[in-house]
Amino acid sequence: MRSFINEKSKVLKPSGIRKFFDIVRETEGAISLGVGEPDFVTPWRVRSAAITSLQRGYTQYTGNRGLPKLLELISRYLDERFGLKYDPKHIIVTVGGSEAIDLALRACVERGEEILVPDPAYVSYAPLVSMSDGVAVPVECKEEDGFIVRADAIEKAVSPKTKAIILTYPNNPTGGIMTKEQLEEIAAVIIKHDLLVITDEIYAELTYGRKHASIASLPGMKERTVYVSGFSKAFAMTGWRLGYVCAPAEIDDAMFKIHQYAMLCAPITSQYAGMEALTDGLSDGFSAVEEMRDAYDKRRRFVLSSLSDIGLECFEPRGAFYAFPSVKSTGLDSETFAEALLKQEKVAVVPGTAFGSFGASNVRLSYATGMSQLNEAFERMDAFMKSLR
Repeated sequence: MRSFINEKSKVLKPSGIRKFFDIVRETEGAISLGVGEPDFVTPWRVRSAAITSLQRGYTQYTGNRGLPKLLELISRYLDERFGLKYDPKHIIVTVGGSEAIDLALRACVERGEEILVPDPAYVSYAPLVSMSDGVAVPVECKEEDGFIVRADAIEKAVSPKTKAIILTYPNNPTGGIMTKEQLEEIAAVIIKHDLLVITDEIYAELTYGRKHASIASLPGMKERTVYVSGFSKAFAMTGWRLGYVCAPAEIDDAMFKIHQYAMLCAPITSQYAGMEALTDGLSDGFSAVEEMRDAYDKRRRFVLSSLSDIGLECFEPRGAFYAFPSVKSTGLDSETFAEALLKQEKVAVVPGTAFGSFGASNVRLSYATGMSQLNEAFERMDAFMKSLR
């Protein structure tokens, strides 16, 4: 049957994250620090709104863009929280942020055009570029720079074929963020080379000690930016698969046509849940989000202290819920370290190579799990590190 498979699918590598998830499922007693998923349950009021929608028989398709009320709430939320003004008619509710990124790439990329992708970065970007017939060009983000993408690195990577750059801050896997001043530096280069920006800001609510800044809020950037976000991380709604994308009118129109044919609409039950999440949040200052962020911050500090105690250096993450410690001191590369840790102590972390070639000396661990599991995981990691000495 291989002759029926197209070449892009043949050469596409399986997700490095999923590989370790599969191993963990088969390993009795394993503790997974690899899952980028909140351990919090979706707030009851949000779940209740979804249940009520089902009880009332709201099981039909919605309009392709999404429920009008949800679009209005997203518009208001972005304005109040991040100073971003988007007309609801240029917002599309998607099946998670992943569909939104896919729409942006398929709508904009021509065969052979280059898309700059920060490295390390989320595992889906480069494969989605390839599936859109583009060429993903990695842009190294160094630990000493806070894992941000620098203006001079963009300059070095740009070629006549460069069409766009993907930005992903707060960053998965590193926890790096970009300040407004840092964004202004790269915005000048982006405008100079007339690039499109696809910005994935799914972790915008999860920053520690500094409020999130969006590149779309800078002068001259909204008109060349596709803004992607969703409900998964900040609202503990991963399984609801609810995201959204905002873009300039021409790009919005192109994405909307693809969305109409490929997906039709996001699930109506999830949309009612999203409406409640934003209605409740806008009325009470997003207290549930604040509580989750405070809990993550407590875990973040514990993880950093524990990594230091067992002898692993780690850049201090300022956003999301990941740490990206270096394993260079062990003499092992990230894949060997992760495989040995899982086999010997039944703790799962993700090799940095899953996020790009420049993550070869690091592993990603998530602190979106309970303190009891984190405590146990670090006791096992301590035993593993001692076994290497």
